[in-house]
Amino acid sequence: MSNKKYSKSYKLDAVKMALSSTGSQAKVARELGLKENCLYNWISKYRGEVLGTHHDMTPEQELAALKKEVVQLRQEREILKKAAAYFAQHQA
Repeated sequence: MSNKKYSKSYKLDAVKMALSSTGSQAKVARELGLKENCLYNWISKYRGEVLGTHHDMTPEQELAALKKEVVQLRQEREILKKAAAYFAQHQA
């Protein structure tokens, strides 16, 4: 596959689509014709910018922001596990 250059606006749209999708981020990447790692990197960069993890932060500030994100992601994962279990039970 060739290395394509994507505009900032395309990357932002792809990230928003992935984060708002009810499906997996991998599925969104496939739908957009992207490698999964490419989209994951864009998402990671976006989250870093949203959380304010820029080069002007001290390592302690960046660590605190990352810990906060880990807590949030764990909560989201638990919610998704419960939702998946619920829908698996009610599909029959």
